[in-house]
Amino acid sequence: MDKSFRVLDTGVMEGRLNIAIGQAIVDAHRAGRVPDTLRFLRFPPTALVGRHQALGQEINLAYCRENNIGTARRITGGGAIFMEPGLLGWELAFHRDTLGVRSLPELTRAICEAVADGISRLGVEARFRPRNDIEVDGRKISGTGGFFDGDTLFYQGTVLVDMDPGVMVSALRVPKAKLEKRQLDSAAQRVVTLRELLGAGTPELDEIQAALTQAFSDRFDLAMARGELSDDERAEADLLYREEIGTDEFVGGIEEPPAARGDLAGRQVCPGGTITSYLRLEGPAQNRIRGALITGDFFITPPRVVYDLEARLRGVYLDDVPEVVRTFFNEAETEVLSVSAEDFIASLQNALADE
Repeated sequence: MDKSFRVLDTGVMEGRLNIAIGQAIVDAHRAGRVPDTLRFLRFPPTALVGRHQALGQEINLAYCRENNIGTARRITGGGAIFMEPGLLGWELAFHRDTLGVRSLPELTRAICEAVADGISRLGVEARFRPRNDIEVDGRKISGTGGFFDGDTLFYQGTVLVDMDPGVMVSALRVPKAKLEKRQLDSAAQRVVTLRELLGAGTPELDEIQAALTQAFSDRFDLAMARGELSDDERAEADLLYREEIGTDEFVGGIEEPPAARGDLAGRQVCPGGTITSYLRLEGPAQNRIRGALITGDFFITPPRVVYDLEARLRGVYLDDVPEVVRTFFNEAETEVLSVSAEDFIASLQNALADE
């Protein structure tokens, strides 16, 4: 092994600060100031939405306020999740070339298979379930997701060690259709914890971390070295927390879809998630897009691509929407996980069919 990665354990931190630290590590890694990094992290009770989700649609804000549950917005895509100290988070900030695979779908499989191997070393049989989950006997024990920022891969996930599923179900608004798709009565049936599987034999957190770290090392032929968060990374995280990620404006920035005000809405369910488009039209014939909002639990990199697409759609004639979207994705440097330009087009056309 001639390559190595840094291993950090930042413990339990306030939710929005935890997210800011992840972004600071990405920024420092992309600038070449820190090595490839695996970070373990934990949260106080916190409900987190994905980068492109509408806060109030995904989280029961009243329940969270009444029960002192924090809210935060991730810098990665995907769906809403609930975190508490009994759930172990992990994050990778690696160079695109380190893992020997370059495309996001291939990397997802490689990383998830490594995590499944690590979890299996604890005494259960975990398996990768496309597109980005890890399961034991068909129940989710780890969810994952990530993106590229330049040549830096940021990829994160959880291990469900111990939790109260009832609190998770109450804090999140899990769509009924998502449960019906898996023939489940509640989200609690969809997930399983190590505590439920292993009981009194559930390993301590340091043993779980060691198993995951060793699995990454073995899978990608990398040496590991314990490290600490640098002063520069923490200072950058504090700045991001104060000015962006920690603000209510950032967390609640996608809140009331235009459809709530009588505009058009369309949804496309695809293997890579659900894409929901909200449109407002303009012009005497109402045949141009005045504004667009695209939300959902899909993964796309870099995250700003969605905002660029929304801007590109403003003023576009309805007949030109498919061509504009295809041209946009052909020209943009994007990587998506199981969603395509055609899925975005279908979501937009479904909204237009709502006229």
